[in-house]
Amino acid sequence: MEKLEESLSEVRETFKSGKTRSAAWRKTQLKALIKLLKDNENEIFQALNQDLGKHPAEAYRDEIGVVFKSATYSLSNIEKWMAPTKRHLPLLFYPASGEVIPEPFGVVLIFGSWNFPLSLSLDPLIGAISAGNAVVLKAPELSPKCSSFLANTIPKYLDPEAIKIIEGGVDVSEQLLQQKWDKIFFTGSQRVGSIVMAAAAKHLTPVTLELGGKCPAIVDMASISSEMKVVAKRIVGGKWGPCAGQACISVDYVLVEEKSSAYLIDSLRRIIRKFYGENPKESTSLSKIVNRKNFNRLCGLLKDPLVEASIVHGGSSDEENLFIEPTILLNPPLDSEIMTQEIFGPLLPIITLNNIQESIEFINSRPKSLAIYAFTKDETFRKQIVTQTSSGSAVFNDTMVQFICDVLPFGGVGHSGFGRYHGKYSFDTFSHEKAVMQRGFFPEIEPRYPPWNNFKLEFIRTAYRFDYLRLLLLILGLKKE
Repeated sequence: MEKLEESLSEVRETFKSGKTRSAAWRKTQLKALIKLLKDNENEIFQALNQDLGKHPAEAYRDEIGVVFKSATYSLSNIEKWMAPTKRHLPLLFYPASGEVIPEPFGVVLIFGSWNFPLSLSLDPLIGAISAGNAVVLKAPELSPKCSSFLANTIPKYLDPEAIKIIEGGVDVSEQLLQQKWDKIFFTGSQRVGSIVMAAAAKHLTPVTLELGGKCPAIVDMASISSEMKVVAKRIVGGKWGPCAGQACISVDYVLVEEKSSAYLIDSLRRIIRKFYGENPKESTSLSKIVNRKNFNRLCGLLKDPLVEASIVHGGSSDEENLFIEPTILLNPPLDSEIMTQEIFGPLLPIITLNNIQESIEFINSRPKSLAIYAFTKDETFRKQIVTQTSSGSAVFNDTMVQFICDVLPFGGVGHSGFGRYHGKYSFDTFSHEKAVMQRGFFPEIEPRYPPWNNFKLEFIRTAYRFDYLRLLLLILGLKKE
């Protein structure tokens, strides 16, 4: 605890010095982060493989590439984002000028997440640095190799006086939450997110929560049957591709009309075999489950006899190697844990409906998700999904791609979190927008001051209605009462 407080004290003093506010410092840190990725690519591959079994291609796509792209994008835009934004003020305030100046919050705390230990640690860090903050990053302890890599490597590249990496378990996280921060950014489960929010409330600290949820995929077979091969690829890629389904935006379940379910399942089976072979356990393209606790939790979801009976593909597992086969279930009970909890693993329920329009009511009967995926060419149905449902994002005819698009905000709503980041939105998340207004000393409008009378009431009423012609006539005809 003493060492922790020393580190926090140093970071706070660094921010107070004004060092992190300059564009030069921010750009230097981003360039150093890019160099870190280039210099240590193989070491990153090894750490991600040891922690999560990620293949280098998957590791680069979801981790290194995401951070590299984000840092490069921020580096090229940072001075534009920092610049004050002029605001045109109403004539009522003449003569006056107004602008909005983004300023850093101060010292911010970022919690990394174990399933994407680099991208979900360093991508928020990029936003915090770009906005001029000093940062404490809590490395994800469930990915120990990646946590160790971050702790050992970042101080060699980034400013160690302004950016600290903290390792440790739950006890360290609790100690960090006892401190006063200027901003907290958390990625993780809803349960822990509520703990973070409660701790932040004690100090009135603003919080961004990037949580999870059960992200549905709607398959409107009537309009996309000719594209089924592509649809199946994108569903399989969006379910098992990112960390074996251990991702907050992976497909959690699929909604399809009953008459089309057999065709969908057959299409998914073919793509699973194409991606992972006849024996997925031997595949190097499928990540492992992060630890035995989560392995047992996922296997426990299948122990319900009615759930087990709904398995139509896969279902095997290997505890020693923390492997669970890509598994498809058809209509497991809606009140079972697999349909009431976020799955966060390689199990995919398919729920059948009489009519695909029922998918909107089905989704709305459950907590708001981080994403809704829908495969359809029906423009009317697409508009209904957009206007009649609420989610962090809505993606049509693909999965997962919204996460790597810097010009779109990424974040949740309701149970899936709040706040947003990526690109300029990351800069905004870690900035306070300060309003700055400057006025001249003439003219001085006396009706804004007491003592009050009916003429001043009428003057104020007219001013707030922005009836400038009448206001001018009142000024010209102003007389004392």
